[in-house]
Amino acid sequence: MPQNPSPRLQEVPIKWFILFECANPNAGVGLIHEFLRMQTTNWPALVELADEQGMLPLVTARLVELTERLVPAKIKTQLTEAARAQTLFTLSMTAELFRILDRFHRSNLEVLLTKGPVLSQRCYGDPGLRQFTDLDLIVCHRDIAQAAELMLALGYDSKIPLKTIQATKFPGEYVFTKHGTNLLVEFHTERTFRYHPRPLSVDKLFQQSTRVNFDGQDVPALGIEDELILICIHGAKHFWERLMWIADVAALVSRQQVDWNRAMEIAREVQAERMLRIGLVLAMNIAGANLPAPVASRIRADAAAVKIAEQIRQRLIAVKPTPLTLPRRAAFRVKMRGGLLTGVAYLLRLSLSPTEEDWQTGSERSRSGLFDAIGRPFRLARKYGRHQK
Repeated sequence: MPQNPSPRLQEVPIKWFILFECANPNAGVGLIHEFLRMQTTNWPALVELADEQGMLPLVTARLVELTERLVPAKIKTQLTEAARAQTLFTLSMTAELFRILDRFHRSNLEVLLTKGPVLSQRCYGDPGLRQFTDLDLIVCHRDIAQAAELMLALGYDSKIPLKTIQATKFPGEYVFTKHGTNLLVEFHTERTFRYHPRPLSVDKLFQQSTRVNFDGQDVPALGIEDELILICIHGAKHFWERLMWIADVAALVSRQQVDWNRAMEIAREVQAERMLRIGLVLAMNIAGANLPAPVASRIRADAAAVKIAEQIRQRLIAVKPTPLTLPRRAAFRVKMRGGLLTGVAYLLRLSLSPTEEDWQTGSERSRSGLFDAIGRPFRLARKYGRHQK
């Protein structure tokens, strides 16, 4: 490792050192260049890890700048081919996105974009520099039945039957697939943002929305601050197990003008202050994000957030991280929420709020979710008990 490395890079395994630098929106290739001159790199392992962590496009963008003396030609070719495949996939998804948006616009149905190619454009200036596998759209819950009908008319199949959508039951997200393709579109409403500690106002998201330009078109998207809160909650939902999510936070706050007072207020409204602070600590400590000094000081004043972020970092770089058991997942949920009583209440709500995985056969259209709610904890215990074994 280079002499006097940054504190965030000390005692980091070789392949993680490179990935962390590639996740840093403020870094060039200097440290990577110095490192590769001094260290032997297991390139196949690095490429595999980059793919697992959703970092292949960013790693490729950095490493192709280096000479073949530092990066073997075979590895450069492999990275370039992977980047080309991601670009082609992004182009096909973008074309489909524009087709969906046009249909929704002609039907006077409002929709917002989040994550995916729009987030990539905001963070990296290129829709193809972020790995994603689906399109994420937001509509008001009152419009989800109409949205589903439009998607069916566009040739998509719905994972959830239309009659179920028209009833009061709601899934984890509304998923639409296109037969014979790998196209996947997910719709979210205020009812599906279940990992927000407090209900989210989608109407307010539309009021605070903006437009993002990519591929020559302006598309409707979340406001910067709303996007920041959403991706921090999304990272918390998945225990920050992929470096890509941390890189996104770092890039978003580094390359976009964030109204920090507004971001903090939005986080308070949905009671996700701890989740936001954890995301920002990770962005600073792992991906080198530079926040305004008063904001950084305020974030680091949350000792619990700093401790949780370090636990996430240690788990991320572990040689063989063991799957989180159900008790550890539960404890993590409570800590991320902040406060024992509020954390336990949050955990109980998540544990008893059934999704489509918990619906009993034949109950998909039923208005009562009592039996599904009762059965959900048992399904979770079976699921993560198997993982532990």
